[in-house]
Amino acid sequence: MQNTSYHVTEIFTETYHPTIALEEKHDACEAKKPLTIAQEIDALTDPSFMTSLARGLAVIKAFSEQRRAMTIAQISHKTGIPRAAVRRCLYTLKQLGYADSEANNFFLKPKLLTLGYSYLSSTPLTIAAQPCLNHVSMSLGESCSLAVLEHHEVLYISRSQNSRVMSIALNAGSRLPAYCTSLGRVLLAALSRHELDNYFSKISLRPLTEHTVVSEQKIREILTETADQGYAIVEEELEIGLRSIAVPVRGASGAISAALNVGAQASRVSREQMENEFLPALLNGASELAILLP
Repeated sequence: MQNTSYHVTEIFTETYHPTIALEEKHDACEAKKPLTIAQEIDALTDPSFMTSLARGLAVIKAFSEQRRAMTIAQISHKTGIPRAAVRRCLYTLKQLGYADSEANNFFLKPKLLTLGYSYLSSTPLTIAAQPCLNHVSMSLGESCSLAVLEHHEVLYISRSQNSRVMSIALNAGSRLPAYCTSLGRVLLAALSRHELDNYFSKISLRPLTEHTVVSEQKIREILTETADQGYAIVEEELEIGLRSIAVPVRGASGAISAALNVGAQASRVSREQMENEFLPALLNGASELAILLP
């Protein structure tokens, strides 16, 4: 019998290179790493595209309720925009009255609200939706919200607040991650496969609580289930103690354009109660809102 150990060893040596394997794994991880805001802006090569304006808007969006005051270095780190460019953006915003500073910390001023208020307060959907949201909120005794998918986040466009169940205040114009919210999952479930692939390529799945699902494969499975059953329930993934349920709002064309949800304290409202009592009220509300959408 011919001894083949030499040949096997030779083949293994020629085909397996630990260094190359590690480099390929590193390259795969790098390819999966989401682009920074600055990289997304720089990737746009349209000669009519105004990079300075895009950077200014990115600086504004860097602020949040958790980070109301930020330094130039912090904003630069969060967006990927060079410090010099961040400094010019903040200087311009300050001169125009949209921002101010104290020591090295910058913060936005109320004047900034005028940029979005005229749109949010005048769109037919926002105006006409409020009575519907108020009715759902009053009938269930919980806060009700209407939102759309904007870029890779949930954008609240209307809200009827009955009681505050979250540590942060939510109003029209507020934004939350889509992957761990009931509103977001309903809206993500309506995307095409290509749109969903693009979404996952641009976000970082971070755990916000110990219950947050951060596996892309698992989230995709949840989205498939959401599309099949027609609603989404999220339990303590966004914030501990919060349970929410959302349904899609379809326009006349049948396309999902928005989502309607109700949030409640998990200790007070069970999943079964949401499915048996909250879901019918939300579906009725979504039907009423459908006539407002194209």
